[in-house]
Amino acid sequence: MTSFFINTLGPLGWTLLALVPPAIIALYFLKLRRQPLEVPSTFLWSKTIEDLHVNSLWQKMRQSLLLFLQLLFVLLLILAVLRPGMEGQQKLIGDRFVFLIDNSASMGAKDAESSRSRLDEAKKRVLEMIDQMDSGDVGMVVTFSDRANVLQQFTDNQRVLAAKVRAIKPTEHTTDIMEALRVASGLANPSQAAFDEGDVQVAEEKPATAYILSDGRFPTITDFNFGNLEPIYLPLGDEASSNVGILAFSTQRNPEKDDELQVFCRIGRFGTEPDEVTANLYFNNSLLDVARIKLDGEDGTGGAQFDLGSLDVGKLRLEIDHEDVFPDDNVAYAAINPPSRAQVLIVSEGNNYLRFSLGTDQIRRIADVKIVPLDYLKTEDYTKEAASGRYDLIVYDDCAPENMPEANTVFFGQKPPVEGWVFKEAKVLPQIIDIAQSHPIMSFVNLGNVSIYKASPLEFPPGGTVLIESDEGALMAIAPRKSYEDAVLGFSFLVSEDDKTFFNTEWTKRLSFPVFVKNLVQYLGDVREGQGESSIRPGESFNFRSAGFAKEAHIKPPSGRVRTIVPTADNLFAFSETDQLGTYEVREGDAKDVSQYFSVNIFDAEESQIQPKPEIDTQWEKIEGNEAWLPMRKEYWKWLVVLALIVLLIEWYIYNRRVYV
Repeated sequence: MTSFFINTLGPLGWTLLALVPPAIIALYFLKLRRQPLEVPSTFLWSKTIEDLHVNSLWQKMRQSLLLFLQLLFVLLLILAVLRPGMEGQQKLIGDRFVFLIDNSASMGAKDAESSRSRLDEAKKRVLEMIDQMDSGDVGMVVTFSDRANVLQQFTDNQRVLAAKVRAIKPTEHTTDIMEALRVASGLANPSQAAFDEGDVQVAEEKPATAYILSDGRFPTITDFNFGNLEPIYLPLGDEASSNVGILAFSTQRNPEKDDELQVFCRIGRFGTEPDEVTANLYFNNSLLDVARIKLDGEDGTGGAQFDLGSLDVGKLRLEIDHEDVFPDDNVAYAAINPPSRAQVLIVSEGNNYLRFSLGTDQIRRIADVKIVPLDYLKTEDYTKEAASGRYDLIVYDDCAPENMPEANTVFFGQKPPVEGWVFKEAKVLPQIIDIAQSHPIMSFVNLGNVSIYKASPLEFPPGGTVLIESDEGALMAIAPRKSYEDAVLGFSFLVSEDDKTFFNTEWTKRLSFPVFVKNLVQYLGDVREGQGESSIRPGESFNFRSAGFAKEAHIKPPSGRVRTIVPTADNLFAFSETDQLGTYEVREGDAKDVSQYFSVNIFDAEESQIQPKPEIDTQWEKIEGNEAWLPMRKEYWKWLVVLALIVLLIEWYIYNRRVYV
């Protein structure tokens, strides 16, 4: 246990200091207090006798306010020399500080028996640390959720730092600390080679201490070197907190009844309770259905299915009847959109299996398909249609245009005229080893019994994704081009050798081929069958095209004013003001009716996992959390010195009034 006082003087110093009070008292005994005063002669001798008593060492001590003040002054100085103090909170480490404050959705949680949210607690702690900064120390304030925001660059102005911290607002975003760490590291390690745009740099390396105030609910830190940056993790939140959150909520057509919709939801439990929750489904703010969902799976999750029948266009909302510390993920949003049909152009000749796959009832319901021969690419009509964005999707079967169209494209057996696409030397009988079943194009597509006679492995532009992988390399990939996507298959369905034409693969005869063609039309044709759009997370951009080539679109968020946006040259609208949870309405041009809806939801198991992490995981090490502040002694001697000076001023004032007034 630390002592309240600290001895700062040696024996000689204490001896000299101890002699001061007796000396002051002795001076008061010996002090002559003479004042000129005219009195009758009969009183002269009695006054003289009193003066003699004053010079006596053994006289009775008279009451004196000045004596008391002088003794109090000396006593205060003695106490100040003893340096009284108590154990306090953490002392800052270093002289350059980066305060990384998590303001993601989960930081809005209020743990049991806490009147403050986790973000408010983080702000309180940072304000305490700012108060501890010494003269010459500099600090910086950075908030982070799924992106970093530098609120204040390095400054020694504690008032400015505190004002920036107090102004921090919560968000509904998910959490990713990487961008914030790159900003902080750019200050401590400016000589490192890689910096993202917006990174703050200084002229020379100056080590800094990064205080990370978060519940730690973000992915493992990889491909990052702290260098001269010293991280200190301060976890926030109660480990005993539990939460229930909606992890998925979507609509789709009933596979058995095309004119009916279904709603699916998945709910997760993070903690020990509850075992069951009630989910209420609302349509246009009216209660539509109720379901009891058991959360008894190994991972504490459960789901439910709601049959909507043939409901019209409108908004859907799912709410969980359960009170917990994080209510934001207890509500989810979706919508039933007006149906839209894809406009598809097929440039093909001789591939009857492709024609048959495009002639199914499922394709007729979702798309208007136009099939043309290869010579059509040379016509003026094609040139105008390709340049104007007339089609949502153009499929080039064993052919390629001179210039890429303003549309999504699919190439079978040919390389698109785009830099980055390369066909390698053709290989005979490549073996398919993997397909990207998580991608919508390959959903429910089985290639386990498919063989290919000859195919060319692919190289594709940056940002592309392999859809079909073989032992020779990628056989199909998809890559972005401006605001479009191009899918390329490294083999043709028909080949010609020795003046004979035959099928290059039996895939066209398999049941998975019509499924593959439907996926292509549905995904690249941007088909909406009346179901809800894919939900986006807060802060993500929602992109869409106008079927009528509108010159502007009006977006109405769940609350607030309507925003008006204009398209790019390729008829793409991009809306990024998606910070609010809920359903947004889109109206194109002068239309009064809603052209489509889109929804913003959290849908993040890591964010709903409300228990704080005791440590931060990195690729190379673990950063242990500091549950309590490091010890720091609070010194009171400065206040004692100030009080002693005040006592001295009072003594001086009283003395002067007695002498001169």
